[in-house]
Amino acid sequence: MSPTLFLSVFAIYIVGMIVLSVWISRRQTSGEDFLLGNRSVPLFLILGTTVATMVGTGSSMGAVGKGYADGWAGSLYGIGGALGILLLAKLFSKVRKYNFMTFSEEISFYYGANKTIKGIIGVLILIASIGWLGAHILGGGMYLAWIANIDLMYAKIIIALAFGVYVIIGGYMAVVWTDTIQALILFFGFILMAYMSVDKLGGFVELSQKMGDTQFAFLNSDQILPSISLAFVILVGVMATPSYRQRIYSADNISTVKKSFYLSGTLYLFFSFIPALIGISAQVLNPELENSNFAFPYLAVEVLPVSVGLIVLIAGLSATMSSASSDAIAGVSILLRDIYILVFNKMPDKEKMVSHSRWGLIGITGMALIFTMYSEDIISYIKNMISVVMSGMFVCSLLGCFWKRATWQGGIAALLGGATCSVSFMFNDAWMSYWGNPSIPSVLSACVVGVLVSLMTPENTLSDEESLAILEAERQLMEQHEEVHASDESEVS
Repeated sequence: MSPTLFLSVFAIYIVGMIVLSVWISRRQTSGEDFLLGNRSVPLFLILGTTVATMVGTGSSMGAVGKGYADGWAGSLYGIGGALGILLLAKLFSKVRKYNFMTFSEEISFYYGANKTIKGIIGVLILIASIGWLGAHILGGGMYLAWIANIDLMYAKIIIALAFGVYVIIGGYMAVVWTDTIQALILFFGFILMAYMSVDKLGGFVELSQKMGDTQFAFLNSDQILPSISLAFVILVGVMATPSYRQRIYSADNISTVKKSFYLSGTLYLFFSFIPALIGISAQVLNPELENSNFAFPYLAVEVLPVSVGLIVLIAGLSATMSSASSDAIAGVSILLRDIYILVFNKMPDKEKMVSHSRWGLIGITGMALIFTMYSEDIISYIKNMISVVMSGMFVCSLLGCFWKRATWQGGIAALLGGATCSVSFMFNDAWMSYWGNPSIPSVLSACVVGVLVSLMTPENTLSDEESLAILEAERQLMEQHEEVHASDESEVS
């Protein structure tokens, strides 16, 4: 396939997304419109954007690469993600009724609207959002560099600009609409690639015979625990990733959240085997690939007809960009709702929220791009980032929501306990080899430390109603700023 042909089709695709964003942006009148779609996003859009976010960089590059290297182990990514979104629907869809704006706001609610834990969580979530965004830029950049034969750094920059422009213009509604379109493209593209790859090898039975027992090596006794850890770390990531919480806060009601998440989880569970099948097919066709992460674009460029390959490659890049746009908008929500008040001790003016949001998106995307400078492996990037930043956050949210004796000090201890355990594992090769990644030990450590510190510190005395009132008062500061400006203008006139 000619790089020029692909880049031309890709450019047309991006222009289409930008035009859609411009059309959507005409309807925006406030910061809440830009960041949450005015909390009225219907079922089909929540379903579309959730599916597109789930079938992102990990599934398109990471899981296919894992399938190439370790057979059906590539399906573990999808299995963990599906279980995560199903649990999120079961345990946390009810928080839609509280009108939260960010995940840190939600967690602070569980701990009496404590400002300290809200500030710490806000900083960590911003880092996590930038980390996830970096993973998507890395994945998309690797695609583009391989396909177009350009330097990886230039490819990362192109990907960051490609999704950044339409998100900056259209905000959250541009994300959910483009995600829904991209979900249709990527589902069609992935299924088409899997079918044509297996057909080229003579059918599924022929493929299994050529692979032999190696495709199930991850089920060997010495690989069971690392395999479970891989699925578990993705589950933790989904349940603690702010972009999925954003879907809850923006839906028109609780029923929409539940239906869309249950449908997304079910679809993703069935879909989880497709990336692994693609990876296995690529391994049989070419076992000498230098980097397993290139298994997906290899099939698209070298095996499929040009017309089909173009569709599949655009589907792959759609997966990375849909996930990236979701994490970008979640990150800027945290920046303006929680970090801004932490630094300036006030909320930003309502009439400036859209412009602030756009500048924030530029800054967050730029930082994520810097994060990817020295990383070239997606799965390890995601595993390490989740384990350090998000395992404690996962425990903190569970303890706060379901254990009334949990205190804000215990929540902070859980964050520190999970991160400390994860970092310790990274410097011990024997532990990493045994567990696969530090997600399970770090979650257990966070639980133990969080419970112990909670029992040793004073119990929270604020009711849910009082905590909610504190958070609502903070959000209303934006309205008060607008009224003050209007009053000043009338006095001058």
